[in-house]
Amino acid sequence: MILGGIFIAALLASYAATAWLLRHSRISGLVDRPNPRSSHSTPTPRGGGLSMVAVTTAGVIILYATGWLSLALTAALVVGGVSIAAVGFWDDVRSAPVAARMMVHFGAAALAVYCVSDTTAVRAADFITELGIIGQILCVLAVVWTLNLFNFMDGIDGIAASEAAFILLGAAGLSLYFGNPSPEELAPSLIAAAASLGFLRWNWPPARIFMGDIGSGYLGYVIAVLGLESSRTSAVNVYAWIILGSLFLTDATVTLCRRLLRGERAHQPHRTHAYQWLARRWGSHARVTTAVIAIDLLWLLPCAACAVNFPRFASWICIVALTPLVAGALLSGAGRAE
Repeated sequence: MILGGIFIAALLASYAATAWLLRHSRISGLVDRPNPRSSHSTPTPRGGGLSMVAVTTAGVIILYATGWLSLALTAALVVGGVSIAAVGFWDDVRSAPVAARMMVHFGAAALAVYCVSDTTAVRAADFITELGIIGQILCVLAVVWTLNLFNFMDGIDGIAASEAAFILLGAAGLSLYFGNPSPEELAPSLIAAAASLGFLRWNWPPARIFMGDIGSGYLGYVIAVLGLESSRTSAVNVYAWIILGSLFLTDATVTLCRRLLRGERAHQPHRTHAYQWLARRWGSHARVTTAVIAIDLLWLLPCAACAVNFPRFASWICIVALTPLVAGALLSGAGRAE
């Protein structure tokens, strides 16, 4: 009952905050105007991700104040999350230097690993693999890649917010079904998921407002932090988290690898992700976003459930889940030169 109330409150707060941002978008001057690399054709306000940042951050602080959240997890989500959002907002307003963005990204990731993860071990499936400093470095790189791939994949209406909500709610649902999590373990994920859904009401195709880098990077960071915490303490292992987010992971990774092999710069603007090719081919953002949701629910969620239920085979289940997605990304044109 309490968790349900928290979820609804965060959902309504995000919905109202996004509506307020949309109403005042002309004052802020944050408008995404179409260019040859855009996937939209009309000027659209951006920076709407501020609503998700504000609602999630406020919710986390309230949880800590009421004793529901540890100081370490609160610090990772608030200090690291707000840092990621701030540099994202800077990039939305005036194209932040790549070096500055990377410094903030790696700093926030290092803070998250220090605060959240067991820095002497990385939990894989049903065992603890002692990795020491290598494990810490891998975790930092994973956090940085996750927040950036959400930035890369936020290119058509509704896709990033719906994917974030699926990952967070999917992990929470698996934790409830296969384990016995405390309300404190579930509350942060539910708040972030509700904030994403409240924003999605205004971002669903045709979008009336975009989240911008302030929202996409923040969502990726929060998911990475909660994934580290959950895979360390709950029944939902790291393979299940990878599977839940694998549609974004495969598209972004395949696209980046193919672009780098052609000698392109990683930060160079483009529109060669699989979902962008499909949006142009199908002539619809809604169809692509709906297809992503369908794959999430019909393929990835059952695979993630199997990874949790059969932890000994979780790595193989992860490979099985990702293989058709990699093939699909290649066939759809991920990373292919325009």
